[in-house]
Amino acid sequence: MKTNEKKVEIENLNSNGKRTGDLRIGLVPLFILSILILSTNVTFAHCDTMDGPLIADARKALSQNNVNYVLKWVSAVNESEIRDAFNLVMKVNGLSPEANELSEKYFFDTLVRIHRAGEGVPFTGVKPSGTPINDKVLAADKSIEIGNLSPLKGKVAKDDMSELTKRFDKVMSLKNFDVNNVEAGREYIEAYVQFFKFAEGEEEGPATSEHGSNGHAIVTSHTAHIPWILSGLFFITTVLFGAILVKKNK
Repeated sequence: MKTNEKKVEIENLNSNGKRTGDLRIGLVPLFILSILILSTNVTFAHCDTMDGPLIADARKALSQNNVNYVLKWVSAVNESEIRDAFNLVMKVNGLSPEANELSEKYFFDTLVRIHRAGEGVPFTGVKPSGTPINDKVLAADKSIEIGNLSPLKGKVAKDDMSELTKRFDKVMSLKNFDVNNVEAGREYIEAYVQFFKFAEGEEEGPATSEHGSNGHAIVTSHTAHIPWILSGLFFITTVLFGAILVKKNK
């Protein structure tokens, strides 16, 4: 009798151990999925955050009742959609605190979505204040603010400083444009993006990529979508694996 009980106990332990192992294996795709999503959020965390320059300009546009503050961030093709969204928001703005909040969110989402589409990047929502931003991005922003490259010292290779300085000088030469001169604003944003891409290490040497009329580099391949495609595949794998485990352990 004791032998049979011991045998059953061993079998139960083996079964539990196998289930635990299967569960750990099943969690691997989910873990990878989480890493991919988090890394993607960090990658996109600049113009699509509440702390970023795009939302800052959107707030100025609403407070000054002047849509030109944000038109430089989108192409001429998409200008009418931004104008329509802006006019709609201004009509309901001031009706109530709730109306203000909802209309502002609508405008921010619309602006960021169209702006990101111009970069060839999917819209994943406007990230909240405090979203982590790459140190080089913060340093590049600070450089433009104070007018010199000291914040980027030690963050960019010495061999790249000549090209970085060239791009920075172009940004500074275009910085003081008239807000109502949208084309001048788009020219500034183009230089701004080229400077940031090089500072972050996304481009090497002289700019060779195609740039759209909105001043942002248009992604000519589908590489920007790879993290989301992989995330979808891992999600499907996790669901299928979980279903198999549940069915197997019944």
